[in-house]
Amino acid sequence: MKESKETHFVFGKQNYRLLLIGCAVIALGFILMSGGGSDDPNVFNPEIFNFRRIRLAPTVVLIGFGVVIWSILKNPKTAK
Repeated sequence: MKESKETHFVFGKQNYRLLLIGCAVIALGFILMSGGGSDDPNVFNPEIFNFRRIRLAPTVVLIGFGVVIWSILKNPKTAK
């Protein structure tokens, strides 16, 4: 009376791969956002308002979130 329990993963291999790629893209966006500060609090550094930190990095983060959401919602191909 032994029952064989089969393990089924929620996601397929491609879903996990896309999830990791999305997380890496999000991390890249946050890395692009970092820096630009000043060591002296009395000195203003206008580098914090450049294109990379204001436009590029948030766009990369949003693309990463989109890839993660897509990887979660994508149906894995089931073998018949």
